Amino acid sequence: MPGVLDSVDSRTQLAGTNRLELLLFRLGGRQLYGINVFKVQEVIRCPRLSRMPRSHEKVVGVANLRNRTIPIMDLSLSINNSAIKNVAESFVIVTEYNRNIQGFLVKAVDRIANMTWKEILPPPKGSDVGSYLTAVTHVGDELVEIIDVEKIFADVMGMPEDVDEDLIRQAVGMDSGSPRRVMIVDDSSVARNQMKRVLEKAGIECLVANDGQQGYEMLTNLIKDGAPLKEHISMVISDIEMPIMDGYTLTTQIRKTPGLEDAYIMLHTSLSGVFNTSMVKKVGADYFVPKFKPDDLVSSVLSVINKGYIEQTG
Repeated sequence: MPGVLDSVDSRTQLAGTNRLELLLFRLGGRQLYGINVFKVQEVIRCPRLSRMPRSHEKVVGVANLRNRTIPIMDLSLSINNSAIKNVAESFVIVTEYNRNIQGFLVKAVDRIANMTWKEILPPPKGSDVGSYLTAVTHVGDELVEIIDVEKIFADVMGMPEDVDEDLIRQAVGMDSGSPRRVMIVDDSSVARNQMKRVLEKAGIECLVANDGQQGYEMLTNLIKDGAPLKEHISMVISDIEMPIMDGYTLTTQIRKTPGLEDAYIMLHTSLSGVFNTSMVKKVGADYFVPKFKPDDLVSSVLSVINKGYIEQTG
């Protein structure tokens, strides 16, 4: 499927419309899976792979693509299913997550589906705590499972949570009129808990919401007492990809709601490869921090609490 991202501009036109495009694929069985096209650089036949010593069992090898060596993860193994057979006849979805380029080995690529985030639903209640699902949807008569990539990275690549001691000392000694409380909105339980643990190391209290709709309802409840939002929280830190209401639409709703319109909104996203300053301004946010470097997140949040505002440039 060449040319999945022939035009990034055409994809970015979806920003703020609560729409997305899913690349649909299979891992060997009949179950259909999806990944946001926004994170996909290209889809290729599986290239020749080299096995690296002491690599993680779910990394089937590395490939040399365009003068760059990238790890290839068996996506089926990564969600605790059986390994993909006949690797040479399979496909690799090349993606950028968390500032890294990597490939996901899949058995077959199906098609691209254009949908609204309202059609993307949380996983069914009662699903296993260790489940790799972050959302589900339907395309035609088929159920599509959307995988929690944050969890895969935490398991396979490891996710650092150490915070620079100087930043912690800065936070402890900081005297600011802004509350040391923020709201985190992210559909990945792994990402939510990771951000919460990191920020709490700097003495920052966190309210958490599982998606944009829940986050918006929590914000409106905060101002029901008549006090300005800035007396309750210093900022909203939101993911972009979320079921029911995405981060773009959450931002739009906040800007349209009296009492919330002046909220400082930071987008904390793994869409680092295509996100930029103009996109931040287009959707009405104030800043973005690519996932995930603890020091970058903490320093950005401290800057807002300390100074009240930071502006993205470049």
